[in-house]
Amino acid sequence: MAQLYFYYSSMNAGKSTSLLQSAYNYQEMGMHPLLMTAALDDRFGVGNITSRIGLSEQADLFTSDSNLTEHIAHRHQQQNVDCVLVDESQFLTREQVLQLTRVVDRLNIPVLCYGIRSDFQGELFTGSQHLLAWADKLIELKTVCWCGRKATMVVRKNALGEVVTQGEQVHIGGNDTYQSLCRKHFAEYHWSAMDN
Repeated sequence: MAQLYFYYSSMNAGKSTSLLQSAYNYQEMGMHPLLMTAALDDRFGVGNITSRIGLSEQADLFTSDSNLTEHIAHRHQQQNVDCVLVDESQFLTREQVLQLTRVVDRLNIPVLCYGIRSDFQGELFTGSQHLLAWADKLIELKTVCWCGRKATMVVRKNALGEVVTQGEQVHIGGNDTYQSLCRKHFAEYHWSAMDN
């Protein structure tokens, strides 16, 4: 029975590495995974899922206007799709999360989504919010704060390395822009920056 999975974490927990490993496992068994990623994130080239350890694979793109049920059904007609792996799933819309539930329930294709749970202000991303509500399985991937505690939050920094507490929710960046922290240090940095 197919299920919808949501693998979530803060940044630098190995989400893309885990996704690419899952894709490899399917391919090794002669199966055909369909990889998808947000068109918004082009840090490593358009349509690439790339991990920090250097693994990379081509993927289909989705935008906020994409109908994922139709796209996946079309690809499934062209070649059997044994699993759908979605990177950057925090950028999914509410409707797209519901579309993925239809892929699972009607097409009987497992869907594994990988994404960041919350933004630099501690607010849930839309895709993450609805995946937390609708996924059959929730799996937290863990990384650590500089203090050694589990990192569950992320702060955004400006070019001077100062914590930013306001701005657009989506700003694509990597280690130069974001830092994963435990809740305690997120609060200290976040509230300290707001006091300045």
